[in-house]
Amino acid sequence: MLDIKFIRENPDKVKEAVRLKNLDLDVDQLLEINKQRCGLQQQVEDLRAQKNKASDEIKNGGDKDGIIARMQEVDKEFGKLSSELTTIESKFNTLMFKTPTIPSADTPIGKDESENKVVYKWGEPTKFNFEPKNHIQLAKSLDLIDFEQGVKVSGYRGYYLKNEAVTLQMGFLMYAIQKAISKGFVPMIPPTLIREFPLKGSGYFKDENYNSDIDEIYKIANEEKLADGSIKKEDKFLIGTAEPSILAYYADQILNKKDLPIKVCGFSQCYRNEIGSYGRDTKGIYRVHEFMKVELVSITEANVEQSEESHQEMLNISKELHEDLELPYQVLQICTGDLTIGKYKQYDLEAWIPSRYGYGETGSASNFLDWQARRLKVRYKDDDSKVKHVHMLNDTALPSPRILIAILENYQQPDGSIKVPKVLIPYVGTDLIKIKL
Repeated sequence: MLDIKFIRENPDKVKEAVRLKNLDLDVDQLLEINKQRCGLQQQVEDLRAQKNKASDEIKNGGDKDGIIARMQEVDKEFGKLSSELTTIESKFNTLMFKTPTIPSADTPIGKDESENKVVYKWGEPTKFNFEPKNHIQLAKSLDLIDFEQGVKVSGYRGYYLKNEAVTLQMGFLMYAIQKAISKGFVPMIPPTLIREFPLKGSGYFKDENYNSDIDEIYKIANEEKLADGSIKKEDKFLIGTAEPSILAYYADQILNKKDLPIKVCGFSQCYRNEIGSYGRDTKGIYRVHEFMKVELVSITEANVEQSEESHQEMLNISKELHEDLELPYQVLQICTGDLTIGKYKQYDLEAWIPSRYGYGETGSASNFLDWQARRLKVRYKDDDSKVKHVHMLNDTALPSPRILIAILENYQQPDGSIKVPKVLIPYVGTDLIKIKL
């Protein structure tokens, strides 16, 4: 969320961000509710002060009966105003959760994803002197993926990886982890079953609270049994990326400035129910409910120049990984209409996927400034001992299914075998995946 002081001082900028991001938020209503909220807070504090003063008067020998009679009226008013304040605080928080980060000045203006801008290309789309197969055909002939048994056991979009697909996938994920470590990122395997606040704090609910109709997150229905045998009724969720778990690791903390920037490389299983993709990419593993991913997270000082430097550093790692794998790719800068509520700037990476006759998304690098940090209460003290919220950023180093698709399809040979990218040969144990007789 944004700082309410910033919103009060820059209402037109916030209104413009709401317009550019195609959001539904009445900024004037937010400011009016905040005005009412501040007024009620002052009245409640004044009444609390009266109660404290009355208590002191009684201790000092004042007219106890008269003071108590007077305070009974104060208590009634205090209860009434406190109830009103609770209601107005709820309305205020709901609107604050909808306030967007102002997009960067160089973010392209556009209405939707069709107006995202290609800002970088590497390599040429793969050309074949034979009729290429898609990853489904290749996986079946090489016994790499079992879709039928996957659906039987897991349901829609289920799959089993087998044989060299396992070492290939684990190889490029491990390669990404080692690359990140070499760049100063600390490796971490975070929990994938988490409480509500990391998702709410990092912005993975589209509204203030979880909504099963629109949030592409799996909620766990069963209750948790504690060590003493009691039942704890608390919602738990499966993560769609390591980002919320890693960010929440620092929640409610005041960090040391000398420790910034914090750089973490997270490996996790990921789960997404793909509500918004009904009927899209129904075959193969391009869009699945369960996969693995290596995620980069950076936490910096509240300095746009520094967080943008970290943004570029993470983006460059993702670019380098695609180039190490020799996969043709492009980088898109996301336009205002496709930029989600909390993001200041975003880039997407897309690898060339022959069967799609185009590029497919294989990563995303985003700068949220302090939008997530305010929700998660992650702060630090600057050189003047002033407490500030940090900036938070994330980037997909490599995701498992789409990189696997890109490797299978771009590295296929005329006889149906698959060459193994040079950097992955040590992990796979061979330079060629052959058809099994």
